[in-house]
Amino acid sequence: MTTTGERVTWVGHATVLLEIGGARLLTDPVLRARLAHLRRHGPRPRPEVAERIDAALISHLHLDHLHLPSLRMLGRDVRVIVPRGAGPVLARRGFSDVVELAVGERVDVAGATITALRAVHDGRRHPFGGAVAEAIGFAVDGAQRVYFAGDTDIFDAMADLAGRIDVALLPVWGWGPSLGPGHMDPLTAARAAALVRPRLAIPIHWGTLFPIGLEVRHGHVLVEPPERFAHHVRELAPGVEVRVLAPGDALELGTVAT
Repeated sequence: MTTTGERVTWVGHATVLLEIGGARLLTDPVLRARLAHLRRHGPRPRPEVAERIDAALISHLHLDHLHLPSLRMLGRDVRVIVPRGAGPVLARRGFSDVVELAVGERVDVAGATITALRAVHDGRRHPFGGAVAEAIGFAVDGAQRVYFAGDTDIFDAMADLAGRIDVALLPVWGWGPSLGPGHMDPLTAARAAALVRPRLAIPIHWGTLFPIGLEVRHGHVLVEPPERFAHHVRELAPGVEVRVLAPGDALELGTVAT
């Protein structure tokens, strides 16, 4: 075991606080109790999650990933790293430090190196139309290398990351009782883990947002996806450790075996 001083905190849905390389980075911030017809399950994020953020990493334009009210909680002067083509959406809302990245491009932030990676997902700004930008994931490099997949379906080129990732943050569900195209379910996410072969996989994008009133009939999808993911990983990628976090839980990356 090594001590790196780095850690990840799963805030809920696709929002993860990454303390990597001296930087405090927040992925796809959704910090409110309500998003349109979706209600947050579990605790509200602690106020300190939004403090001293060096950059917000936005994987794509969908409302549950680019959530403007949550971004405003970070301050309009926060650095926002977005897919190529998404910058005008933020600039029109008064955000003054927006960095666009295409797949393969990188930027350094407060000691961490952030690289845009491919994702397979619809990049349009629903339901308003107009804005279009490709969906991306991110690799964040410090003492550890963390892969944040964003929203994506599985694709063969995930195997290019094999042997290069310490911690993979993989989406295993969504915000409703079913999944549309461009998402991974627990089995598909386990297949992705088998391609990427991280030392540690953390399931995200589950159990946080759900349509109001549907949890009575479909509440099982608020709790089952991560355990099903862990089960499938044991079968398909037995060398990958799975750590299931509850919203608000933090994991010190120095506890990852090296």
